[in-house]
Amino acid sequence: MESTFASAEEILAALRTGAVTSVELTDAAIARIERADEVVNAICVPDFDRARAAAHRADQARARGENRPLLGVPVTVKESYDIAGLPTTWGMPAHRDFVPVQDAVQVSRLKDAGAVVLGKTNVPLGLQDIQTFNEIYGTTTNPWDRGRTPGGSSGGSAAALASGFGALSIGSDIGGSLRTPAHFCGVYAHKPTLGLAASRGMVPPTEPALPVDLDLAVVGPMARTAGDLTLLLDVMAGPDPLTHGVAHRVSLPPARHDRLDGFRVLVLDDHPCLPTGAAVRAGVNRVAAELADGGARVERHSTLLPDLTEAATLYMRLLISGSTARFPTESLKRPDDADRSLDAVRLRAMTATHHDWLEANRGREAHRHAWRRLFAEFDVVVCPITPTPAFPHDHNPNPMARHIDIDGVGYPYFDQLVWAGLATMPGLPATAIPAGRSPEGLPVGVQLIGPMYEDRTPLRLAELLEPRIGGFRAPKQAG
Repeated sequence: MESTFASAEEILAALRTGAVTSVELTDAAIARIERADEVVNAICVPDFDRARAAAHRADQARARGENRPLLGVPVTVKESYDIAGLPTTWGMPAHRDFVPVQDAVQVSRLKDAGAVVLGKTNVPLGLQDIQTFNEIYGTTTNPWDRGRTPGGSSGGSAAALASGFGALSIGSDIGGSLRTPAHFCGVYAHKPTLGLAASRGMVPPTEPALPVDLDLAVVGPMARTAGDLTLLLDVMAGPDPLTHGVAHRVSLPPARHDRLDGFRVLVLDDHPCLPTGAAVRAGVNRVAAELADGGARVERHSTLLPDLTEAATLYMRLLISGSTARFPTESLKRPDDADRSLDAVRLRAMTATHHDWLEANRGREAHRHAWRRLFAEFDVVVCPITPTPAFPHDHNPNPMARHIDIDGVGYPYFDQLVWAGLATMPGLPATAIPAGRSPEGLPVGVQLIGPMYEDRTPLRLAELLEPRIGGFRAPKQAG
């Protein structure tokens, strides 16, 4: 079979019938990476020898009659996950030689499911950028346009999928780090409900791999089809066995509906904190039109929607206070309290006290309750992931000095996180899906936000929309 851009479900079907072996699939994937990744630079830590050995074991297991969920499927893993014997650096030069001795819980789940790990994918410094570059492994480029970023921080995983380097990948998301790369590279990703998938071993280098309950961040699946997201989420979902005694899977509620004409959808394309670019707005409208054509109830406004400005402010306060908690802040100048811009919110969050965090957390709980009321009337919210398609590489060492160009007008770089934060702040599941192309031919994605712990609802809607919207299409230069 031609496996380059085959889905995991297609690969599994071929493996079951004996049309192909895992060794053949793995050799083909490795050959493709060796041929094409010099320009893309998605696979920063190859693990080809162990991958070939794992593929051989997978073929032997299948010959014995085993049929595990991902048996023999070549996959990649974000560099930030611990894999025993491979470096985990998070792109930080000081830790270039750190090699963990134990797999992250999600890497163990991949291997237990029979997946063949080809290697690790590139990340930005400390996972703290919307691009993917660092001093150790260099810059990952977008397979659609080498002059543009694939997004971050799971940019290496999205670029690998769009380039045909493996059928699946696992990443993480706190600021859109699964969804934005999927949007920029034309693939699929799912940000699970907060806490749904154990994250132990997805930890900065040298820190102990403990089963910590994360405040905003999640780990989740990336793929080239919506169905593959569900396949991989079923492998990833479940609590940490260290805190729950034994490993077990979560029983998620079924999707609310199985047909488009059952869905009640709220569509958003405007945010009060910054404009939505024309290309992304067109993508949202394309999805809205297909929903309506399929019989879904589509609405553009609801009094139940939480205040978007307040949501963005709370998200920035929680995100920045957490991500800079270990940074020295003595020299930071607190902005005037009258300045209500998101830049000022971020600067104030850098010196936040525990009292400040508790206040923001109370606001988050109020928003969670508002979302519960909204999801009594709607099943899914459709909205942008970022306001633009993939932007040109910008390696200004001061991220606060960067700007994002939205239809010719510059805005603060990190303001583009407000759409990603809409689902992240309250911990809601969100599925990123391809929604067509910009006039320049760049991928455009949107996100489908669902009710907490009802991950199967946006995932099912993604599957129903896939044949109508077109799903993943391989970049011409990656063919």
